[in-house]
This record gives sequence, structure tokens and C-alpha cells, in this order.
Amino acid sequence: MSTLTLPIVDLGLYLKNKNDPLAIIECKNTAKALKDYGALLVKDPRVTEADNSTFIDLMEDYFDQPFEVKLKDARPEIGYQVGVTPEFKEEPKCHRDPNCQSIIDQMPEESRPLISTGPDPKWRFFWRIGDLPKETKFPQLNAEPVVPDSFKGTWPTIMNQRGNQMHQAVVGVAEMLSVGFGLPANTFPDLTKYGPHLLAPTATDLNKYGKLDVICAGFHYDINFLTIHGKSRFPGLHIWPRNGSVKTQVHVPEGHLLVQAGKQLEWLTGGEITAGYHEVVVTNATLQAIENAKISRPNRPLWRISSTFFLHVASDNMLQPLEIFNSNDTLYPPIFTGDQIKRELELISLMKA
Repeated sequence: MSTLTLPIVDLGLYLKNKNDPLAIIECKNTAKALKDYGALLVKDPRVTEADNSTFIDLMEDYFDQPFEVKLKDARPEIGYQVGVTPEFKEEPKCHRDPNCQSIIDQMPEESRPLISTGPDPKWRFFWRIGDLPKETKFPQLNAEPVVPDSFKGTWPTIMNQRGNQMHQAVVGVAEMLSVGFGLPANTFPDLTKYGPHLLAPTATDLNKYGKLDVICAGFHYDINFLTIHGKSRFPGLHIWPRNGSVKTQVHVPEGHLLVQAGKQLEWLTGGEITAGYHEVVVTNATLQAIENAKISRPNRPLWRISSTFFLHVASDNMLQPLEIFNSNDTLYPPIFTGDQIKRELELISLMKA
């Protein structure tokens, strides 16, 4: 298995002068990277590693609470779309998706994901970012945020600061992507206005599950438009780039963010960009990072936190390929984005049909 440094896009260059020829080239590189790899690295001068560290510290403290305390923050009645999702609730889609199983069957043995046999052992917290729509057909997907009782003094400030940083960064990538495809700059960002965007950290208890080849997040793609991640303190992310590369470990350099294409972007481009499959597992590098953490941070909770943000197309927008892309009503029929999300949530056992 190889280690991949993905193409790097300089968002700062684009923000400095959006009409600069070098900025336009960077936009074209954004489109090419997402077509070729389904992922890229972005450098945004507005986002700092110190902010990421503050956020991860808060998440470690939150998830290290007793099970019953965290469970008060769960909202199963709305498919866990705000608040906490407990471990062993979210099931990798491949368990119920013949197409996903077919993709795995066609892979060389050495490039296949580890096969999970049940729900993931990870926890997750969904914190709503951005303006809510005044009216919507999908209130379940646009609920008010949950504030944990034990963190009322700090939670909204840190979550909103981190969430807004990630939001502006990934919307910047969406704008660059629009320009890269020769579309007006606001094309993709406008589709995401009033979307149910989520700061969505995952958390795996490495005291319980920090063993080689434990699957933290089984083989899957993201169901939203674009996903953006800060650097995790513990490695373990594998991706399957579209350009034909084998199963690959992702290295995120300091000061960079990882962006991945989701299913809504695939839909809007008629498959020109495809949602990237990925998994998170405990590797030898994870085990080494655990040992290092025990020495360098002996009094801190031992949880693997992903600093993740999901950018969504607005629930009440119609999801269908844009005019410049090939239409395919079999694979990408017109559908309200909220209905697309609800169907995907049913497949991963978070929402009942």
C-alpha cells in the first residue's frame, strides 16, 4: 500500500486576486484534482493548526465523558442529524449496497478495504453551521443545534469558530471548482446556501479499539457535496483515488486541509467527479502515534478525533446534473436533495424508512 500526497490547491492565491491568471490556473487544478482523485489538499491562510488543536482538545474532553452523559445529547428521533451519535449506530453502506460490494469484488486483493461485519465503533457529533432556511420540506435535516450541559460555557464559541472556518474554506473550494469548470464563480456556492452544513467530528476510543486492523469507519463514500477535514492526531485514513491508484494512505501536511468529493457533487456533475471511497482503520502508524501520545500527553484522553465538516446542497434544491454535464436519468434522476439524504441515511441505519 502506497502513501499519497494529494494535489495541493492554494486558496489564498485565489482569494488575493480572483482574476489573476495564476488563480484561474489554480481553479482548473481544483477541478482536475477532484476529477482525477476525488480529493485534494487545500491551504487556506485563514485556518490555523492552533485552532484545530483547540477544537480537538474540546472533542477529546467531551467524548471522554461517561456513556450515559453523552447519550443525553442524542436525537435518534431525527436520525441523529444534530447532537451525538453513539458508537455502533452507523453502519457502513456496503452491507446493503450491491454496487459497493461489486466495486470491492473487482479490486485486486491487496487493494481491498478491510471488511466490517457490523456498525462502526466510532462516535460522532453533529453541530449545525450556517443559516437555517426560513421554510423547508425537510425539518428533520435542518434542526437546531444541541449544546452539551457540561460544556455550555465554551461549546458554542469553539464549535462555531471552527465550523465557520471550515465552512468558509470549503465554500472557497466550491467557488474555485465552479471557475475551474468554466461556470460562474457562484454556481456551486449558491446551491449550498441554507444547506444543512455540519461540523461533524468522529471519535474512536483508542483505549478500547486501538488494536491493529480495527475498523473505525468502514469503507464508504460521503453523501454530501464536499467534505473538509483538519489534520487528525492519529493516522489511519485510506482512500481509493479515481485515477486508478491502489489503496492509499493519506498524508495531510501541517497547515493543510483535506477535501473529498461527496455524492451530491457526483450527482451535479453527472459523474464527471465521483464520490471518493475511503475507510479509517488502526494501522501500525496509528499504534506508533498512540505510544507517542502516551509519552507526550500522558494526562490527555486517548481518542482519535477527526476534524470533519460536511458541506451540503440545500435540502429543498433539486439535485440533477448541471447543463454543462452529461445527464443520466438512470444514475442521477432529478430528486430533492433532502430526499437523497434521507435515502442514504436509511441505508446506513441512521433513519427509518
